[in-house]
Amino acid sequence: MAVHNSDATREEVTIGLVGADEFVQKTAELARGSNYPGLRLVPAVYRREDQAAEAAHKITDRVDAILFAGPLPYDVAMKAGDLTVPTTFVPTGGPALHSTLVRGLRSGVIDPLRVSIDSMTERDVMDSYAEIEVDPSGVHYVRYDESITPEGYLKFHLDLFRAGKTSGAISTIPTVMAGLAAENVPALKMSPSPLTLRQALNTAVLTASGAKFSESRIAIVLVQLADSALPPRTSPAQYWYQDLRLTLHRELLHDARRMDAIVLPHDQRSYMVITTLGMLRPVTDDLAVAPFLARASASLNVDLEVGIGLGRSTVEAENNAYRAVSKASAEGARQAYLIGPDELTLRLPASPDGSAETAPPRPAESKDQALLRTLVDKLGEEEAETLVIDAERVAQLLQVTLRTARRTLQGLVRAGLAWPMPPSRSRKVGRPPMQYQLLGERLESSNNGDNGESKS
Repeated sequence: MAVHNSDATREEVTIGLVGADEFVQKTAELARGSNYPGLRLVPAVYRREDQAAEAAHKITDRVDAILFAGPLPYDVAMKAGDLTVPTTFVPTGGPALHSTLVRGLRSGVIDPLRVSIDSMTERDVMDSYAEIEVDPSGVHYVRYDESITPEGYLKFHLDLFRAGKTSGAISTIPTVMAGLAAENVPALKMSPSPLTLRQALNTAVLTASGAKFSESRIAIVLVQLADSALPPRTSPAQYWYQDLRLTLHRELLHDARRMDAIVLPHDQRSYMVITTLGMLRPVTDDLAVAPFLARASASLNVDLEVGIGLGRSTVEAENNAYRAVSKASAEGARQAYLIGPDELTLRLPASPDGSAETAPPRPAESKDQALLRTLVDKLGEEEAETLVIDAERVAQLLQVTLRTARRTLQGLVRAGLAWPMPPSRSRKVGRPPMQYQLLGERLESSNNGDNGESKS
């Protein structure tokens, strides 16, 4: 079997985050817990949505794709044109409105029975109100439309409030929230849920991968427990069965990290692994060996069925994965199937010689990793919670000049061990210091030898 250096083939993807400060901070925090060791973030913060195009243009030459905070800044930037990288945005709706309504009920800031809501479709509004069992007949809403400006949304809310038809407003747009506050209108900000943000970030990463690499087809691997692994009267609620699924999940993470993949529960007996063809190749010895099959089957002592689907889109890859896992299930042997576009079909054995796959050797710690470890170790208890630091603090900790401290932080960013963050808001006169998010968890992942433990 050929030996591949997973670090050399690791996919590094840089995503630009264009939005208000709250969006950038929240997305960066969620990204730290993602399964993308090669992920880098570049923030571009604006104060008003009409600055979205300018903010995006400033970072286009440093990123592989851009994630906008919502459809409004996305459309503003698209109208300006000339963006040379793929773009996507965080959608409105979904669980965000439900959680905002619950906050309204608990806080009493607004009366959800009499409220105006922007950027929402009728279906989302009706579904959310049905979920909390509240009558929406007194609710006023307007769907998102690229022809409506922030000033138009603000006027929508103000007219209804001044006419006595609403108790307040719910908005997705920061500048609208600022306008409502200036007019003393009670309002709640509807922010995307963590799940929605994670999904949007995943979409941005996959989009960036497709733009950056020639082998950019999406690859979806379905791994499921074979019928033979389960007794005839098993129940998903049984403790041993839940333990089996958790163990399978940990085993999948072992190889998934090597291909920068996402591992998601699919149903009660299977998991879905999402990556790209370029990252799948080294793990499968250039599509000669089935991923997961030998190692996970041996570790769990059960039969697994593995199907791999390739596609130019997520839908195409997923459909091909279903077909592939069905073929693997019908064969009933220790092999997987891969199905791609144009009826491409490959049969992949568990291993060329039938032996289990061994873990890659533990890499030596680099100079940048050693610097990061020193900083993390020297930080106080409160600072160690957030791992957010600036050049002045680095200079104190390492006893170096401010200039050297700045070079140290920039080196950590280039090594993928830190992310630049928006400057903190300070009352001091002058330009606030640039802050950096240290990625201490990447030390753990490199030194634990990918032992299958997950941090979520």
